[in-house]
Amino acid sequence: MLHKFLANNRTKLITRCAEKVAKRPLRSATAEQLQNGISMFIDQLTKTLAAEYRNEGGVSLAISGASGGDASALSEMGKSAAAHGKALLELGYSVDQVVHDYGDLCQAITDLAFERDAPFTINEFRTLNRCLDNAIADAVTEFSAQRDAVIAQQHGLHKNEQFGFLMHELRNALGTATLAVAAIDLGNLTWAGATGAVLKRSHAAMARLISRSLSEVKIKNAQPGQRELVSLAKLIADAQSGALLDATLRGCKLTVTRVDPLSGIDGNYDLLLAALMNLLHNAFKFTHPHTEVTLSAYALGGRVLIDPQCQNCCRVRFFEG
Repeated sequence: MLHKFLANNRTKLITRCAEKVAKRPLRSATAEQLQNGISMFIDQLTKTLAAEYRNEGGVSLAISGASGGDASALSEMGKSAAAHGKALLELGYSVDQVVHDYGDLCQAITDLAFERDAPFTINEFRTLNRCLDNAIADAVTEFSAQRDAVIAQQHGLHKNEQFGFLMHELRNALGTATLAVAAIDLGNLTWAGATGAVLKRSHAAMARLISRSLSEVKIKNAQPGQRELVSLAKLIADAQSGALLDATLRGCKLTVTRVDPLSGIDGNYDLLLAALMNLLHNAFKFTHPHTEVTLSAYALGGRVLIDPQCQNCCRVRFFEG
């Protein structure tokens, strides 16, 4: 009888599973694993088999669940398997480790039964497979749910950090502009003077921040399937118009080489323009003031090469078929 075999060899089976786990890279048996993992499963499997041996089908299902599981009401085994999956995620392991843990136990049981010449019946083997299937499913489901929650939380934090940075920069620019206006009013200053220039730079900085944020939104929300034949000359001209503000603010010169008016790109115009504007923004950001940024675009075989260059930053090539 398999339930007596498991009860008599419980310690041996746990030891074998721990040894198998320890042989896998960057993995060892842990207190959390032993609490909700293999030892708990062996006890629940033993109780399930004993209940079926006594023809107590209801008790068996309450312990280990029906074939195929029941997501709406986890069995006793399902709850501990879910806890095991969650523990492995918190320990930094991957989902395949969840499956391996239960696979190790199945192999340990069959190997030891063969060594001890203790065969078990087809029904007992079916019960073992049902319990393993339900436990793996519940552990993997909980592991995945917890991992998705962590990813969503991290994504939310990243979004909040980005939004907080934008608001901080806008607040600084707006604060500077407000002080400049107050200084001009109180001092009866001319708008063409140095204080007026501060006001203009503050407004330009706010416009640049908003424009860059809108470009990032366009990149993230653009649909890949929205393609059209885009004039390369128009794309470069629009990018040049948008980049002049960055050039002026940083005291740089933007030089755009001649573009063949017959060249075109098959792609998403908004996505291409937003990506190119981000490249130009970085070119101005990482070059010294009063230096030159050059933008060239030309056909190269069956592709178009868009090539922003600055004197003090890396050369970035942007291809589009």
